[in-house]
Amino acid sequence: MQNHKKRKIIAVTAFLLLLVLAGGLAVLLPRTGSRERGGEARILAYAVPEALSDAPAEPARNPYPDLSVPTYLTKIDDLYFLVDCYHNQIIYHDNLTDPLTDWLVLTNEIDKGHTIAGDGTVLLADDTENNRILVFERRQDAFVHTQTFPDIGDRPHYIVYDEPTDTFYAWSSMSGEMYLFCREEGGSRMYLSEIRRIEQLNGVYVRSFTIMDDEIWFVSGNASILRADLDTFEILDTYPVPDSMAGMIQLTRIQDYYYITISTDITGNQDYATIIRTRDLSGLADGNYEDIYASFIGGGTPYYITAIDDSYYLTEHRLPGHSVWRFRVENNELKDVETIY
Repeated sequence: MQNHKKRKIIAVTAFLLLLVLAGGLAVLLPRTGSRERGGEARILAYAVPEALSDAPAEPARNPYPDLSVPTYLTKIDDLYFLVDCYHNQIIYHDNLTDPLTDWLVLTNEIDKGHTIAGDGTVLLADDTENNRILVFERRQDAFVHTQTFPDIGDRPHYIVYDEPTDTFYAWSSMSGEMYLFCREEGGSRMYLSEIRRIEQLNGVYVRSFTIMDDEIWFVSGNASILRADLDTFEILDTYPVPDSMAGMIQLTRIQDYYYITISTDITGNQDYATIIRTRDLSGLADGNYEDIYASFIGGGTPYYITAIDDSYYLTEHRLPGHSVWRFRVENNELKDVETIY
């Protein structure tokens, strides 16, 4: 009887211990992230934490009165962020009317970075030439570089936060790889959850991608546009383009048209830089598109288009004084085209 009671106490104690351990694991396990439905969290690697001082340093003002190859403008929460690529910095401000020297420097630790994205808790930026992804957090009235993902592909070039999947997608522009990053629930610790690949883009310069619903689109440096399934990266369709627009930068859907910014022809000649739009991508190879670069003066190199509030913004280089444009689209017509920096 005594042994039976003792065994019962041991069994109950063991059961309670298992419950405690299970609860601890439930707290420690990050959310699934990406598009894995109903499975365990996949963690390939955690970000490397940065050594931080007790108090964040006061942010520095932007020392440059102009921009040197700006690539990306976005608005995250209440602030505008602008990637000033050849000045090796990302700057931010609360409006688009003050001079650039009123903007503050988020980071100057990057080498030719291109984009930045945020989910309301963290900001992720690509550090292209250093093959890194940097993580920033807002602390008091400043931003702090808190984590780093080293060895991310070959020239990571474009990063997007996709709210439906609660995932940051970061594209390695030369290796055909997409790195998926997630954040632990209730915290700011970031981890790499998956690496997806498109073999036919390995070794091809691909500057961006576009997520539309459950599909992902790539403007490829091999003279074609690829449409793929977002879950599997299986290629669903291929749209060839003429050699004159092979060096595409970005595909953006605005109302009934696909807008495509172009940097070079297939030989790398920037004299072919332009912006075109079409209702039907299958007609590009036959010249069925409209060149709209004249609406932005033309003659430079247009880069990324972003949507902010009720307007669109275009970054551009090679034209002094015409680095960032704002425009609207109303009933498929371009309206109020103006340069703001």
